[in-house]
Amino acid sequence: MTANQTHTADETAILRVLGGVYDAWDAHDADAFVADYTEDASAILPGSYRASREEIRQSMQAGFSSYLKGSTTTNKVRDIRFLNADAAVVVSETNVVFPGETEGAAERASIATWVLTRREGRWLLAAYQNSPATI
Repeated sequence: MTANQTHTADETAILRVLGGVYDAWDAHDADAFVADYTEDASAILPGSYRASREEIRQSMQAGFSSYLKGSTTTNKVRDIRFLNADAAVVVSETNVVFPGETEGAAERASIATWVLTRREGRWLLAAYQNSPATI
């Protein structure tokens, strides 16, 4: 396998991990949402910090049961950058679409950074951070 084929396979695997997160959101399944997170994963969102996979799961479960109920997301991967053979950073654009909307409101748009690590041959999410997007 050439270096380009390796990156292609790794990029595909990383996109599959992110796709699983997006699909879990659409299904409002907090357990599936964190299935590909490391146990010590962290998530930073404006005004909040979650320091473990379990904290992230609990937060998503609470959201899916209340203010995120019925929501979906729009997502666009902008960049995948490999730091080494077992670490990658992904930058994406995302937005939450609530019931009755056809697209997310501009003021809810965000730019996200995902940090992934390969452990025992499997890509996992180690950290997530998002910030409001400016127009």
